[in-house]
This record gives sequence, C-alpha cells and structure tokens, in this order.
Amino acid sequence: MAQTFSPVFTFPKTSMNVNRMGYGAMQLAGPHVFGPPKDMDAAVAVLRRALELGVNHIDTSDFYGPHVTNQIIKRALHPYTKDLVIVTKLGAVRGADASWNPAYSKQELTNAVHDNLRNLGLEALDIVNFRVMPGVFEKEKSFTETFSILVDLKKQGLIRHLGVSTVTPEQFAEAQALTDIVCVQNMYNIADRKDDAFIDTLAKQGVAYVPYFPLGGFSPLQSSVLNSVAARLKHSPMQVALAWLYRRSPNILLIPGTSSVTHLEENIAAAQLELSPEITSELDSIAANK
Repeated sequence: MAQTFSPVFTFPKTSMNVNRMGYGAMQLAGPHVFGPPKDMDAAVAVLRRALELGVNHIDTSDFYGPHVTNQIIKRALHPYTKDLVIVTKLGAVRGADASWNPAYSKQELTNAVHDNLRNLGLEALDIVNFRVMPGVFEKEKSFTETFSILVDLKKQGLIRHLGVSTVTPEQFAEAQALTDIVCVQNMYNIADRKDDAFIDTLAKQGVAYVPYFPLGGFSPLQSSVLNSVAARLKHSPMQVALAWLYRRSPNILLIPGTSSVTHLEENIAAAQLELSPEITSELDSIAANK
C-alpha cells in the first residue's frame, strides 16, 4: 500500500492546526506579481472558494504587489475565521520597475511588519518567514544579527511565531538558537530534491516544510515520465506533482497558487490522488535522471 499521512498538521509548540493543502496568494497580484489583478472580483472569489474547500493556511507577503495581495485577502476574508492561519514573509521590497530588492535593516523589517499588519487588518502576525535572498548573508551581513531584529519584534507581540525561507540547514540552526522556528519554506519539487535530508531532519523535530516553486509552476517538470504518469492516472501533471509532494513527508505543507477557481479546485483535489508504490518509484526517477 502507498504511504499515507494525516491531512492535518500542528505547528510545533503552538495550538495552530492547518490542513496540509493550503493556498499561496502570490498569483492574485498583477503580472510579474506587480500591481493589481485584472479582475478583482475573480481574485476575491478564489480566496473565498479556497476556504469553502477547507483551506485554512494562506501564504502571502506585503511585497506581493506590493501591498495588493494582502489588501485582497483582507477584502475577501476579513474578519477572519479563528482557525485561519495567515503566513507572511519579510526580506524584500519592490522597486518601481518591479524589481525585487533586499530589505534587511531594522527599519525596513519593522516597517514591513507594520505594513503586513495594516494591509491584512491584524493586530499580530500568525507566522512570519524570514526570506533570505541569494548572496546577502555570504559576506559582511550577519544572518544571526539580522534575524534577531525579528525575534525582538516577536517579543513585542507583533509576531506570534517565526519561520525561515530559502535557508540552508546551518542558517536554520542559527535561527533556532535564537527562538522557536515553526516552519521552513524552501524551493523543492519532484525534480529538485536537494532538501531531501533536510526535510527528514525537520520531520523528526515536527517542524513544517513548505515547498515553493519558481514562477511558472511546474513547467520545468513536464518530463515524459510525469506526462506519462499523469495520462495514465487521468489527472494533470500539476496534480500528480502535488500528490507526490503531499505524500513525500507528513511535515510538508503545500501552498499552490492560482488566480483561477477551476485551477484551485484541481489543486485541492490533488490531496485525494492516490499514488501506488510503483507510480511513486517511477516519479522518483525524474530527479534521479535529471
């Protein structure tokens, strides 16, 4: 029989229980995650439908838009249900040209917390992920010193829990030495499995692992193997790839994003897609032969 896990995850040292199939709000903003969506009503409809389907974990950031995605979440869902967990992230600002720029000073991180609070309509942020942009902490800037700024904001009551994003196991350990870390959000998928050992280590600690994907979703994964499996199962390649992730480890939480209700429903349905040991082994070969 294929291995199955609970559909619910409890964040460590918290009372927060979430369904493992969540929703990533990035695609609610305009093209290139910049500016407003073409259809605001459609964006609102996606969020409301997500909750109807049992989603109670939404991933977002105030630098999506910027500000746009959080404002849509507030418009669609505020006042929030008690079980809804909204996870946001800090560490970047958007330029007027839609560029993504590092933002790690004390003032920038403090401003970002208040921007998220204001645009989401919250008094405290459930979980804040500290997003590490490539190369920033390899030279003069200290990861520990910078992350300590968020630890202080947590002590002030503006943040309830902290996570880290795009980090190495060593950076995770640095953060964990300062405060409890409830989740790690890194790039990981059926073809890019560099974090395999890291995921297993986090699972033993009960820490959530939230894989994200580059813009374009699973398009780089349209291999003959994935397409063949999807055709045999009569599901889309995206659904199969999500189902593989869902069954990879009990601490994996999924946050597929879309601006379409139809695609949302397909993504959520992937949690019900069973994969036999033979199919799983076939899918595992995608990374092995990459």
